[in-house]
Amino acid sequence: MLDVRRLHMLKTVAARGSIAAAAQSLGLTAGAVSQQLSALRHDVGVDLLRPDGRTVALTEAGRVLLEHADRILAAVDEAESALAAVKGTVGATATLAALPSTVARIVAPALTALGSDHPQLAVTCLVTDQAQLRELTLGTVDVVLGQRYHHLPDTAPRGVEVAPLLDDPLAVVTAAGRGDGRPVALRELATHSLALPPPTTECGQAVLHACQQAGFTPAARYVTADIAAQLTLARAGLATALVPRTAIDPAAPGIRTAPIGDRPILRLLFAATRRTETANPTHTAVVAALRAAARSES
Repeated sequence: MLDVRRLHMLKTVAARGSIAAAAQSLGLTAGAVSQQLSALRHDVGVDLLRPDGRTVALTEAGRVLLEHADRILAAVDEAESALAAVKGTVGATATLAALPSTVARIVAPALTALGSDHPQLAVTCLVTDQAQLRELTLGTVDVVLGQRYHHLPDTAPRGVEVAPLLDDPLAVVTAAGRGDGRPVALRELATHSLALPPPTTECGQAVLHACQQAGFTPAARYVTADIAAQLTLARAGLATALVPRTAIDPAAPGIRTAPIGDRPILRLLFAATRRTETANPTHTAVVAALRAAARSES
């Protein structure tokens, strides 16, 4: 009989690309993962992985087994959700992955509310901007607070349920002594020294797309995905930054913010969970807290 834990390891190795990377994400040693995969290979009687340069890849048998493993693991997740629903109570643990730019004004208020409403629930929060939805499908996290810019297609993987939370516009940020807070036409920024995220990031692509639609290609004087660095440069009067509204502390001294008046750049903040027929009360509670915090920002 196939071991569910070993199937999960196979799925993780396939997603991470190596046994070492899979072991790190699973909190195990590479030797332990190799041992379990060898046992799985013995169970099925055929090789499931093959070397592929410095990584490993699935064999044809491995791909076939992984297709079934996805359905088996989804069924296990469904069973766990159904049992949790029968209990009808919020559980003891959950893991949330969230963007750094959402921590201050959405994540922190949501976790505070959860602590008050469900004191037995301990939420582990992973603050990361790397592949959160993949972590969700691998079972590493239970809820994702993610983003999608409106000009980009929806790339949510199969088996993921996405709940929109908030349309979060980028704001124009300058030093406090500059500008008057009135809406800024995007075309005006063509003459500014800009601090922008790299064009390889979602935000960078969104800014580039919007500026090109406005008739110019932005020339960044400073290139960084670190929003704190962008705000520091703006505060010093060295640059104009385009920063998501919820990433800005409205009480922060030394800066002035203004909306983009003609071509708003919007990111959709969403909460995502693994799709199951029966909602898991614990995950539902986390999403509800995120929704309430987001609602206060709208």
